[in-house]
Amino acid sequence: MTTRLADIAAHAGVSEATVSRVLNGKPGVSPTTRQAVLTALDVLGYERPARLRQQRAGLIGLIIPELTNPIFPAFAEVIESALARHGYMAVLCSQAPGGVAEDDYIEMLLERGVAGIIFVNGLHANANSDRARYARLLEQALPIVLVNGHRPDIDAPYVSNDDVASMEAVVAHLAAMGHRRIGLAIGQDVYVPTRRKTEGFRRGMAAHTGLAPDEVDELVVNTMYTVEGGQAAAAKLLDAGCTAICGGNDIMALGAIRAARARGLQVPDDVSVTGMDDSLLTAYLDPPLTTVRQSVREMSMAAVSTVLDEIRGTRAPRTELLYRPELVVRRSTAPAPAAARLTRVKGGLTPP
Repeated sequence: MTTRLADIAAHAGVSEATVSRVLNGKPGVSPTTRQAVLTALDVLGYERPARLRQQRAGLIGLIIPELTNPIFPAFAEVIESALARHGYMAVLCSQAPGGVAEDDYIEMLLERGVAGIIFVNGLHANANSDRARYARLLEQALPIVLVNGHRPDIDAPYVSNDDVASMEAVVAHLAAMGHRRIGLAIGQDVYVPTRRKTEGFRRGMAAHTGLAPDEVDELVVNTMYTVEGGQAAAAKLLDAGCTAICGGNDIMALGAIRAARARGLQVPDDVSVTGMDDSLLTAYLDPPLTTVRQSVREMSMAAVSTVLDEIRGTRAPRTELLYRPELVVRRSTAPAPAAARLTRVKGGLTPP
């Protein structure tokens, strides 16, 4: 493809002469302008001249869970791009069930001489996991950053979503629309984010519904963080008379919608459903999903900045950077249905 200076200059907002200087490796161009020109090349589909291609970049490991949950590719995309802008290449390691284990990925990354590792919802998020794997890395002075799932027994920098505030906001929203029997379909209790979300749910229910703690506990169902897990949990919550169901993530919320429709219920007319994360396509579901938006970009940029500081010899604070989420209200929630519109029957709620 022939490179057209005019196209690149227009996209980058610079002169053709500046584009020419960048492409020919000439001095006199600021780093910001140079990056704008290179970005324009990439966006417009032009191949960078050989002289502008990065030499072997430093490697940084990026360990994330499976890619089936859209929130994790979102983290990976931002982190990879941010690292590339600083001359580093991310080595992406995704953990599909039954696939390569985190410990095996760590060994592989160490063999390749990575400069640091970013863990997103790794084994550190499991409250019962052995901290020794991370202690060993820290003893070797390998920079690591842990995203979501704070553990006080691991002396490393943390970047987390405020899961407690997330669930409190969801419950407050549903309670304001008249819902009192609000259920929580959530993942396994061994995970720190699960425990924090459950704590936020209990706080919200205590503040807004007046239900006793033992009644609230009956409205929490732990299962798998999957569509099927969400569907199974929602079935139990519908049996318990819930008019609203909070999914532990957006995937579980999809399962809750499926469970409601399997019983002939309409979302949100009969049952309101919320998610967590605001992952890709939630705004385009039917109905569009009310959810809580994780600050994926801000959290990812903070993780990258922290690991780079550590690589450069600046010790990052061993505190948890906690990012407050944003409630995004869409059409999967509505005022609680009047009691006369629903009839309790064995197996759940169905329209009269």
